[in-house]
Amino acid sequence: MILTRQDTIFALASGLSPAAIAVLRLSGPATAHVIEGMIGRLPAPRLATLTRLKNPAGGGVIDRGLVIYWPEPNSFTGEAYAEFHIHGGRAIIAAMIEVLSSFDGVRPAEPGEFTRRALQNGKLDLAQAEGLVDLITAETEGQRRQALRQTEGVLGTKAAQWRQALTEVLALLAAEIDFPEEEDVARDTRAQMAKRLAVLRAELKAELTAGQAAERLREGLAIVIAGPPNAGKSTLLNTLVRREVAIVSPFAGTTRDALEVQLDLAGCPVSLIDTAGLREDAEDVERIGISRAKEKAKSADLVLWLCEAAHPVPPAIEGTEVWTILTKSDLLPHRHIPEDKALAISARTGAEIDRLLERLTDFARRTAGDGQAGLLVRARHRKASEAALQGLERILAEPEAPAELLAEDLRAVQFALQSLTGLIDIEAVLGEIFSRFCIGK
Repeated sequence: MILTRQDTIFALASGLSPAAIAVLRLSGPATAHVIEGMIGRLPAPRLATLTRLKNPAGGGVIDRGLVIYWPEPNSFTGEAYAEFHIHGGRAIIAAMIEVLSSFDGVRPAEPGEFTRRALQNGKLDLAQAEGLVDLITAETEGQRRQALRQTEGVLGTKAAQWRQALTEVLALLAAEIDFPEEEDVARDTRAQMAKRLAVLRAELKAELTAGQAAERLREGLAIVIAGPPNAGKSTLLNTLVRREVAIVSPFAGTTRDALEVQLDLAGCPVSLIDTAGLREDAEDVERIGISRAKEKAKSADLVLWLCEAAHPVPPAIEGTEVWTILTKSDLLPHRHIPEDKALAISARTGAEIDRLLERLTDFARRTAGDGQAGLLVRARHRKASEAALQGLERILAEPEAPAELLAEDLRAVQFALQSLTGLIDIEAVLGEIFSRFCIGK
């Protein structure tokens, strides 16, 4: 379907029916005409009006509900916009959709099209649009706080400050280019340029560092439970999630594939992954599970290596934090448990399980934060900021280079920062982002 700005779009913005209330959204140039056709008049702007909604073709009443009208440009989309708050029965919703579709130039909205129009009309920037979809899909308190900050425009505000600083530096270089014979101008220009760009570089570095945790919070952490067969991995998984999700058996090789369960630790989403026991004398199918277990461990944020007290040495996994967890502590004399080297637990008695959860929660906070810090929450944000930082590094490495070359590098930095909030042509990025929205948003 070819989308045009002349279309008026509509969609169900509430949950699935039946429900107590349903909300239908309408946006575009035919909005006022549709309202007048259904209720016989145009209600006062931004005032919820209780009225009968009729089918213009036959005059029959569909429902009695609220209509709210926003004239352009003072609406969410920047266009003429309306909401119908009706009863949430399937027949009522179906009748409303049929009537709305009967008007010329009115069609169902594509996924994310309301928000896309808001972006195109300057009602929000790209980072806010991304924050909006993150807010809708947030599963934990930390993700909610993080997404809400994005919808409030914190990244856009900071990016605008960075762009303003670059604009001022470009103006200084323009003065040097216009007055090349003035040595004092050139000398003062380079000193001011280096000072301002050094400040900007420091801010970008700080945000990239903070962004590591922010990005992990948005994506979630992966914690893998690994170890030899019969070490108690599946039992620990069941204990941590407080339900029977993994089969527990005294026979080696029971778990043959990775089993993943979602957990909320201090507002951070965590994928807790139970894996096949690692051993050498495994059959073909089990070896596949062992291979997958090793791959999961390599890509994890944390590995819990479960083992018996007699074999407490975990494998070295490059780039991944590994904790040694001694299991079945209730079967061992206390003197046989190494102190200060590992955490000894018993899933059967619950010994030290609370302490393990506390340590896992602290790890989640330390790794992903609480959603209150960090502006760069997506890989796209990080890559754009890294490109800007590389440009600044080139300039500061050779601050005495010809002004024309420095100006080109500054424009490249500015281009990278503009992509953060969608001030440049990034249709491919827009398509990817809005495809993740639900219809009606």
